[in-house]
Amino acid sequence: MSNRQAPDRRERFYAALRRGVALAVAALAWGMASQSWAASCEALADLQLPDTVIKSATTVPAGGMPGLTLSPETPAFCRVVASVRAAPDSDVGVEVWLPLTGWKGVFHGNGNGGFGGVLPAGYGAMAAGVRRGYASAVTDTGTAPATPLEGDALIGHPRKWRDWGRLSAHVMTVTGKAIAQAYYGAKPERAFYTGCSTGGQQGLIEALYYPEDYDGILVGAPVINRTWGHAAVLWNDLAANLWPGSHLSDAKLRTLNTAVLARCGGRGSGLASDPFLGDPRACRFDPATLLCRGGDGPSCLTRQEVATVRAFYSGPTDRRGRAKFFGWPKGSEAPGHFGWDFLQSRPKGQPPFVSLFKWVFGADWNWAGFQVERDMPKVDAALDASVNDATRGDLRAFRARGGKLIVYHGWADSLVPPDQTIAFYDRVARDAGGIEKAQSFARLFMAPGVAHCGGGPGPDAFNAANGVVRPPPSATLQYDLFTALSAWVGRGAAPSRVIATRYVGAAPAEGVALQRPLCAYPAKAWYRGVGDTNDARNFVCSVAKPALSKQPDGPSRGGVD
Repeated sequence: MSNRQAPDRRERFYAALRRGVALAVAALAWGMASQSWAASCEALADLQLPDTVIKSATTVPAGGMPGLTLSPETPAFCRVVASVRAAPDSDVGVEVWLPLTGWKGVFHGNGNGGFGGVLPAGYGAMAAGVRRGYASAVTDTGTAPATPLEGDALIGHPRKWRDWGRLSAHVMTVTGKAIAQAYYGAKPERAFYTGCSTGGQQGLIEALYYPEDYDGILVGAPVINRTWGHAAVLWNDLAANLWPGSHLSDAKLRTLNTAVLARCGGRGSGLASDPFLGDPRACRFDPATLLCRGGDGPSCLTRQEVATVRAFYSGPTDRRGRAKFFGWPKGSEAPGHFGWDFLQSRPKGQPPFVSLFKWVFGADWNWAGFQVERDMPKVDAALDASVNDATRGDLRAFRARGGKLIVYHGWADSLVPPDQTIAFYDRVARDAGGIEKAQSFARLFMAPGVAHCGGGPGPDAFNAANGVVRPPPSATLQYDLFTALSAWVGRGAAPSRVIATRYVGAAPAEGVALQRPLCAYPAKAWYRGVGDTNDARNFVCSVAKPALSKQPDGPSRGGVD
């Protein structure tokens, strides 16, 4: 599919915006000539950009603003809130934070989550960007008044679906860069993007269709196929709730997860002592082994509950039981961060993210009657062109201009299927002519034991773009993916492994509990056979199990050899 868009109002808007930026910079330059950046922040309220309204431009002191407390290390910044209305029924919210001093010439775009609709979803990543000296931006994806978990307000608004699925991240980027240029009097010299989940999808859209927007893109757990991703969540809900006795209690979910670890711990690249699986694809587990024999109880599963578990593992199937999409990996069963317990819940009395189907079938649609074979062709016919662009396109133009892409996904994710991300990367490798050629511009890191965008029993601190990662100091080891991406873009140093950390009580101040390397796919982390199994230096990255690797029965406490 071509990276060129059909000429329409969007293209005229972007051309006008580029022309308008030069005029806006010149107009502001006179007023800024004898002032510091901080003194000119409020002047951005008068900035004129095509189809854009600057709602506010205010100076925020170091450490935060009313209603929002940021890390003490967060410097003072200029906060600009804007609205871009490039077409009827389109209203894309954009917020930009501009460091008052020490700008490094970098623009940093951030993704949103779920149905979007709110700007604060990106504040944590924006704060991390400002601490680096970057101008940082986020968009509400053009879906207000929707919220990340509920999009009923978007019924009958196809333009907003398109903004959400394809356009809003690019609007944020063009607008954010224009505001930064007007404020600093110079264009950004480099641009990075970070986002997870819906934000991951936004990042892939940028790489696939707007390759000039960013030099480096870091995305996690990307929602690639929107329609079928939402179908999988609805499939899970109905499997657990449609028939009496099918819902799994938290106690039974823990029983199930314990049984999976007992059966598959140590398989593949994992260790038997780990509270997570190294590679769930190496796990063969039949939930029927937990079938209750002498009456129901928390340590066994009824026949209905076994059927629920199988439905979660398989994902949506047709009437003959043939898989139509992806299911959830073994090892993702425990309740917790967007876990199986969330998939069985019904926020506001309806399954999570079911709003997408109401866009097609109407507000009164009976989601309890959902049928994969009957309904999904209608959903795809209505929405595919609006929300599924990440399933198409290619990265040739992004690769040609020197762009770098890093994708990560947790192996314990039960909201966005990890196997879908691997399938996407395998397609990238085929298009590029093989895995080695793909790794020259795009790398994938699978994170064992990590849930959706973070959390879970595995080491999940490896992305300083979305939070503080404070590992032990090291001159040679790379501890977070964003720093690795920056080094790849700036120095050409492609990351082959990044150290992931799990802190005691999830609190960096309490110390390190566990560290493991994340390896560039298709490599995995294998224990060398000697040394502390909680020390990442005792693991090697390899596609196959190294000949000298010896898996221990429990954690070793030897020193590093």
